[in-house]
Amino acid sequence: MITTLAVENYRSLRRLIVPLDRLNVITGANGTGKSSLYRALRLLADTARGGAVAALAREGGLSSVLWAGPEKISRAMREGVHPIQGTVRNAPVGLQLGFAGDEFGYAVDFGHPPPDYPDSLFGLDPEIKREATWAGPVLRPAALLSDRAGPAVRTRTASGGWHRSQDIRPYDSMLSEFADPQLAPDLLQLRELIRSWRFYDHVRTDAQAPARAAQIGTRTPVLSADGSDLPAALQTIRETGDHGALDAAVDAAFPGSRIDVVSHGGRFELALRQHGLLRPLGAAELSDGTLRYLLWAAALLTPRPPTLMVLNEPETSLHPDLLAPLARLILTATRDTQIIVVTHARPLADTLAREAPRHRIDLNSVELVKEFGETTVAGREGPLDEPLWYWPKR
Repeated sequence: MITTLAVENYRSLRRLIVPLDRLNVITGANGTGKSSLYRALRLLADTARGGAVAALAREGGLSSVLWAGPEKISRAMREGVHPIQGTVRNAPVGLQLGFAGDEFGYAVDFGHPPPDYPDSLFGLDPEIKREATWAGPVLRPAALLSDRAGPAVRTRTASGGWHRSQDIRPYDSMLSEFADPQLAPDLLQLRELIRSWRFYDHVRTDAQAPARAAQIGTRTPVLSADGSDLPAALQTIRETGDHGALDAAVDAAFPGSRIDVVSHGGRFELALRQHGLLRPLGAAELSDGTLRYLLWAAALLTPRPPTLMVLNEPETSLHPDLLAPLARLILTATRDTQIIVVTHARPLADTLAREAPRHRIDLNSVELVKEFGETTVAGREGPLDEPLWYWPKR
C-alpha cells in the first residue's frame, strides 16, 4: 500500500506531500488542484509504462506544466509586504514525482534538455534527470535498490554491491528498460506494481458512448477505461466474482431491479429489468446516471482487484440518491484495493466518512486549498505536519 505521495513543481503543486491510507478522499473547491493531483498520479503510472514523456509533451511540454510562481513564497510576500515576483532560481528546474510505501519507494525527476542538445524536432520532450527506487518508506543511501543519474543506471546486487548497467537514453525510464528478473528483481516487482494501478476518469455515457453499444463478449475481469466492455465485465462478475454484491448494488440503487446480459451471436448487450416494466431496458435507453452507476459497479466489483484504483469525480451525472449506494460500492472495494477518490461532491465524501468506521476502514480525508496560486492541504501549518520525504539529488 502507498503511504506517501509527493509532487513538486507540477502546475499548482509547487510542493505537495500527502499521506495516504486504505481509502483516501481528495476534496476542495474548483481550481484548488484536485485534477492536477490526479494527473500527477497518472504521470507516475505512465512512467512505468514508458509513456510519461509523451504524456508531458501532449500537455505542451515541460515548460507548460511547471509551477509558474516563484521558487519560494516568502513570509513578506504572504503578508503583502513584498509583491509576488520572480527571482533567480537556485535549484535545478524540474518536475518531480514520487511515492513510497512500507515495501518500496520511487521518485523521478524530469528536466529540460541541456542548452547544447543537438537540434531536434522533439523539443517538447523532457529528459529524465534522476530516478531512484528504495526499500521502505523513506529514501536513505543504505535503502537504495536502483539509482539513475543522467544516463547512468546502477542496480543493487544480491550481495549488496552494485551492478553498473548500460547507459540509458534520456527519455526512457529505468522502470521500462531495466526491469530484469535476474539483475533487478525489485525493479521488476515495482514496475508491475505500478502497472497494476487503474484509473477511471469521466467514462463516457453520451448517446454514442461505447458502453451503450453491443460488443463482442469475452471474459473481462477488468473493465476497460472507456467502459466499452461493460456487459462482458458485468457477466464476468456474475460468473466468477461476487455476484451477490453486484445484485445488492443494483437493488440498492434501483430497488426491485436486476441486470441481465444477453448474447446475440456472441455480441453482448445489457438489459436492466425494472419492477413494473413489461420488457427490459437496453443500454441505449438508460439515463446517463444509471449507466454511469453500472460502470462504477463493474469497475469496483472487479474479480481481479488492483493494488490501487483512482476514481476522478465519480459523482458526475449521478442523482444525489445514488451517492450513498456508490459510497457502499467504494467501501466494498477497499477490502482488496487501496482507493483514492477525487470528488467535488460533499455528500459523497461525508457518506464515506460516516460509513468507513462501520466497515473498519481507515479513511484519510485531504482537503486541498489554494494560497497565492499554490495548492496546499487545509489545516497544515508547515513541513512538520507532512510525511517525511527526501528527493534524490541531481
